[in-house]
Amino acid sequence: MRYYIADLHFFHSNLNDRMDCRGFADEEAMHEYMIEKWNAKVRTNDEVVILGDFSMGRGKPTMDIIKRLNGSKYLIRGNHDHYLKDRRFDENVFKWVADYKEMHDNRRKVILCHYPVFCYNGQYRMDGSGAATNYMLYGHVHNTYDEQLINRFIQEMRAEKRMIHGQGGSVSIPCQMINCFCMFSDYTPLTLDEWIEVDKKRREQMTVQI
Repeated sequence: MRYYIADLHFFHSNLNDRMDCRGFADEEAMHEYMIEKWNAKVRTNDEVVILGDFSMGRGKPTMDIIKRLNGSKYLIRGNHDHYLKDRRFDENVFKWVADYKEMHDNRRKVILCHYPVFCYNGQYRMDGSGAATNYMLYGHVHNTYDEQLINRFIQEMRAEKRMIHGQGGSVSIPCQMINCFCMFSDYTPLTLDEWIEVDKKRREQMTVQI
């Protein structure tokens, strides 16, 4: 099984009362909760793609955290993953580290980047039933005002119609950009299908609020 998650920010205790306002009593409590949620879901043979900003800590303590987490880990590099430059950090604890990746997940393509890519590869592609075949998974923006702007972009894109060349008709643009922010899943890595469902429910709630 393959899972995805973004912006865990281990060792970033300020997020408990700033920006995210995670509300943990302290850094240790945050760490233990996130590790518990991860290991309750992920098994030894599973894979987890981390979409950046895994840790704000130094090399050795970050490695100690990684070794406590189940499964094989893959990292999309985030702007806060400075531990990668620490000589005490062994990058081999990750299967690979990359700035950008395109992978396949159950006959769908996933575009992986820490930063949201608005014009991602294959954003118009759909299968014969009209379902999207390409998904852009990102992090970085947490649940900030930037995420609100991205949500507005997605809403406007989906409202647009695109002409079908040679067929004389038009279809809506899928625009499947999904923020895999850890707080949206209660710090639990999720499969692509689970993230699609989480994102769908979030957007339904946005509509209700409007």
